[in-house]
Amino acid sequence: MSEQASATHRVVINDEEQYSIWWIDRDPPVGWHVEGFTGSQEDCVAYIDGVWTDTRPASLRRRMAEQADNG
Repeated sequence: MSEQASATHRVVINDEEQYSIWWIDRDPPVGWHVEGFTGSQEDCVAYIDGVWTDTRPASLRRRMAEQADNG
């Protein structure tokens, strides 16, 4: 069986650049989009651990950057 065929989950991301996993045979919830990585639940969690290094919502990161720029 191929790795794709044995995948049970996929990584999804929302507009705030927050990651989660979702079942591969279901559409993501409203507000979430398929990120592209698929695999077992454990593989998806490991992938997220590697790419989601700043867990603050994107809007908070932007606001903090603006405040730092305005000093």
